[in-house]
Amino acid sequence: MLLSAPAGAWMEEILQPSAPVMNAPLVVDEPPAGEVMELTLAEAVAMGLRGNRTIRSAYLQRISQRFDLKVAEEQFDPQFNVQGRYLATQRDDGSEQLGEVSPTVSIEGPLGTNFSLSWTEAVNRNDETGSRHSRGATFEVIQPLLRDAGKDVATAPLRLARLSEQINQLELQSMVSQVVTQIVLTYRELLRAQEQVRIAEEGLARSRQLAVVNEALIAAGRMAEFDILQIQAGMASRELEVEEAINQREARRLELLHLLALDIATPLQASDPLAARQVSLNAEEARHIAKMYQPEYLTQLIVQEQVEIHAAVAHNQRLWDLSLVGGASQLQNRFGSSEHVNDRHWDAYAGVRVEIPIGNAGQRRDEVRARVNVYDQALRLAETEQTLERDIDDAVRSLEAQWRQYQLAQRATEFSHQALELEREKLSAGRSSNFQVLSQETELRNAQHARLNALIAYLNAQTQLDLRLGMTLESWDIALNDD
Repeated sequence: MLLSAPAGAWMEEILQPSAPVMNAPLVVDEPPAGEVMELTLAEAVAMGLRGNRTIRSAYLQRISQRFDLKVAEEQFDPQFNVQGRYLATQRDDGSEQLGEVSPTVSIEGPLGTNFSLSWTEAVNRNDETGSRHSRGATFEVIQPLLRDAGKDVATAPLRLARLSEQINQLELQSMVSQVVTQIVLTYRELLRAQEQVRIAEEGLARSRQLAVVNEALIAAGRMAEFDILQIQAGMASRELEVEEAINQREARRLELLHLLALDIATPLQASDPLAARQVSLNAEEARHIAKMYQPEYLTQLIVQEQVEIHAAVAHNQRLWDLSLVGGASQLQNRFGSSEHVNDRHWDAYAGVRVEIPIGNAGQRRDEVRARVNVYDQALRLAETEQTLERDIDDAVRSLEAQWRQYQLAQRATEFSHQALELEREKLSAGRSSNFQVLSQETELRNAQHARLNALIAYLNAQTQLDLRLGMTLESWDIALNDD
């Protein structure tokens, strides 16, 4: 029980994951109960970094991953081990008791050298022969000359562990970037849904205004009564559009709340204004940035280094085990109750140890596999590089095209709005019809939706380009806090 308490406290201290943070932290105040939480995009990202379960799970995994590296870093540290035993034997002619303890320390050198020092303390009590107290020390050195020899082979496990840690860090960066991108895209979908509700409600309001104009024209005898049926049908269609838009808005709200790990009953509203500014980026410059920061591409570079290390180790394992060995030991025995040493002797040795593998196809198989992996990884790296360049070029071209489409959609919306106002004025003067006004109303709503979709598409294209460049965290000024 005394040992379990500090062990439990130590475990609780170890299992405290960190979390990514924005360098300019944002404080989101909880609104009073029943009021709507208005959330900007930056606030949504900050809340996602703190609460998203995928991110929290990844940081929990980083605890064990960092501990794996810590274990590998101790490869060349002294390793201590203590063995002990106590045996009580009962026979017909008497009894015997044996107690033994043997601490050992061993060190592996960066050239493959192995040092070991052990101490043995033993007490044997026998009814026939009396008691014997033995103690001794043994020191041994083994220096491989072929297999397991040299810095490249001896340090291979440590280098592989450090490379694996770099991959883990890149995977964390990629995962956080993808979650942030997902939050941003989902937030904009909520903005789109909110804007669609506004467009539908404005269309319904205009239809009601047109109905009032129709009623006035009918009362003045300038329009037939049945002509208002078109307006009433249009109003019913606008009401349906409002209901559909509200339903879509609620679905997007729930999706964003899920990503932020908030209560799904939270009334949430995206408050960022829908606006865009043009971003210009040269394709060649973008490819250069991606090759410096894109996690997936950098991971393939590290994997290439890993397979080359595995190939070198596999080749080394096929060599003879030729080693220089040397050591010395001292043993002291004391019999009975005498305090003086009754028996002491030294041993020392030096020589060569050799082991020659004959017909071991398994080692040859491992080397063949390792060499195949080297060539295969070269192909994978070339494929990744070409795919990266293609995706970057496509993203840059798409960004420019989306900006042009947004500008055209914006102009079309302005013209459609002017045309509708003109048509409504003509109707009031009796020089147009409900059909013309309703047609122009449909044109305006289509133009507004096209402008909205073009704007969201352009903003999302910027976000996707950041993700492909590996610059999402820099764009949002996010620190992984992965120390």
